[in-house]
Amino acid sequence: MDTRTALENSLTKMVQPKVSVIVPIYNGEQDVPDLVKCLQAQTYPADRVEYLLVDNASSDRTAEIIKAAETESQERGITLRYISETDIQSSYAARNKGIRASTGEILAFTDADCRPKPNWLESLVNAFEGEKVGLVVGAIEALPGQSLLEQYAARKKILSHESALVHPFCPFGKTANLATRRVVLSEVGLFRSHLTTGGDADFCWRVQRQSNWKFKFTEKAIVQHRHRTTLPDLVSQFRRYGRSNRYLHELHGIDLMKELKFYQYGYRLSRWLVKELPWAGIKALLGKAALVDLVIPPIYLITVRAQVEGQREAKLPEKASQIEYL
Repeated sequence: MDTRTALENSLTKMVQPKVSVIVPIYNGEQDVPDLVKCLQAQTYPADRVEYLLVDNASSDRTAEIIKAAETESQERGITLRYISETDIQSSYAARNKGIRASTGEILAFTDADCRPKPNWLESLVNAFEGEKVGLVVGAIEALPGQSLLEQYAARKKILSHESALVHPFCPFGKTANLATRRVVLSEVGLFRSHLTTGGDADFCWRVQRQSNWKFKFTEKAIVQHRHRTTLPDLVSQFRRYGRSNRYLHELHGIDLMKELKFYQYGYRLSRWLVKELPWAGIKALLGKAALVDLVIPPIYLITVRAQVEGQREAKLPEKASQIEYL
């Protein structure tokens, strides 16, 4: 390596911030191996990033798999650490545990069921151009799936940032693909440890309403998300979204989701059976539609019902008002 190249590399390291990637994991033995491969493949310089995988009291082989990945990563010159959070069963408590153990200037978050593209972290960090950008959100895409429910989630763009970025109260990013400056956490506090859902929106809203830091979206930073494959799992997911609505209503005063009347469910099902299903069937026979197109309306109504039930039954945890600080 000549002197000029060495100098360029040295200058590059000076401007590239230290980054901590934090991933909360609960019973993720099936997801962790693929997640680790994606983290190990990141293009961001290995000596400028640490990957903190936080086991949130898993009952499967998650801890064993992470510890094995920790050793294997170390041999490759990659810093990947096993951390455990057993006091509070909440992904936000796990993220806070990772935050307190981190050393990065920028903290990036993703989930166990996500698969970051190789340039994900580099693209997130590059989006922090200018001193005023405090939050950066990346794109969330669906992993290719074979089941009808996975195809449905992809068609409806479940978990994508499209709706979050135009939320009527305030835009927000989901912790499946979110990064923040460490100094932001010092100003507005960490995630609410006792929330089980909605904590990402709450955090983003606090940043935008309680500080001067700017929020930015970059479509270049991509993670792919593994969607649910069974109806009970999909229903559980949307019940959680309903609870999130209730919690954010209590914390920030946002409007609750309007409930459909019984006759509205009946009307939409009737329209599907009489009009939409036959037409979709014809298109499918002509090769102009997929099987999933035949069942989108009833699946949608099932998810709406689940979200309404979650919203109706939710009760904000008493300790959710507490915010921890660095």
